[in-house]
Amino acid sequence: QVQLVESGGGLVQAGGSLRLSCAASGRIIRIDTMGWFREAPGKQRELVAAMTSGGTTDYADSVKVRFTVSRDNAKNTVTLQMNSLKPEDTAVYYCNANVATSAWGPPSRYWGRGTQVTVSS
Repeated sequence: QVQLVESGGGLVQAGGSLRLSCAASGRIIRIDTMGWFREAPGKQRELVAAMTSGGTTDYADSVKVRFTVSRDNAKNTVTLQMNSLKPEDTAVYYCNANVATSAWGPPSRYWGRGTQVTVSS
């Protein structure tokens, strides 16, 4: 019913920047929180940054100041600008959205397929 498609991952040297984008499509009535998680080898998936439809943001302590999340509610997109990247930021980054697909039901969580971000030292 809902698809999330990420783009923008890749390989970058430490100190560099990358920009991730995610577009949601399908039967969308409303998107509540939309953002990014990441999963590094051997580690649990963790929240990186998220934004509510009203603009409230939440960041992992490890990325505050360096990363910025933004949304275009009209286009159902979310973007993650990542600056001053570190090798420990290496992970698969997943787009996440809480989407209501009907006017009366609660939102459901949807995930993208993930995009690899690799930061070399």
